Amino acid sequence: MSQARILVVDDEPQILRALRINLLARDYEVAVAADGGEALRQAADWHPDLVVLDLGLPDLDGVEVIHGLRGWTSVPILVLSGRTASQDTIDALDAGADDYVTKPFRLDELLARIRAITRRSAAHDPGSARVLIGDHEVDLSGKTITGGVRLTPTEWHLLEILVRNPGKLVSQRQLLTQVWGPSYVKETNYLRQYMAQLRRKLERDPANPAHLITEPGMGYRFTP
Repeated sequence: MSQARILVVDDEPQILRALRINLLARDYEVAVAADGGEALRQAADWHPDLVVLDLGLPDLDGVEVIHGLRGWTSVPILVLSGRTASQDTIDALDAGADDYVTKPFRLDELLARIRAITRRSAAHDPGSARVLIGDHEVDLSGKTITGGVRLTPTEWHLLEILVRNPGKLVSQRQLLTQVWGPSYVKETNYLRQYMAQLRRKLERDPANPAHLITEPGMGYRFTP
């Protein structure tokens, strides 16, 4: 199987060069772009399997680039952000980015995120409906959980969104909008309460969850 095609978008020449060299050395196909307009053109012409996107571009805001891509493609997008939990990063996730790495980043961390995203994309099966969480098998289609665990409809909805996006950081806004509606986007206390309930019902150690993970200020992630 051929390696993934990765489009790297950053206005810092040294970062573009370093990432291009390191990704090529790992047999990825690589294209680079130094601004948002070029990124959108390259994506349309080349159809990458993953876009690594710096949010601080000279011409277009990184979030604008994400909106431009999401208008026609569901290609995974990994954003490079200046700081953790910044509004820019949150806006990028809400616009459709799949994950983020904070600058300055370690190369091994970035490569691990790239491997995880490309592996997830290659293995993605929207029909997959059974997962293991702690000691329980969850059947999304049949709405059953081994061990006699019962979930409310809201808990099922929240769990299904996370489980159907394994490894992906799902933003607070996205979860609130999909489960409760757009008028609830500021009600993050709902998420804390329901995630605590899900952990109590499913995790072996709810205080130290292994599967239903909080990214403070950002969102939640299901780790298989």
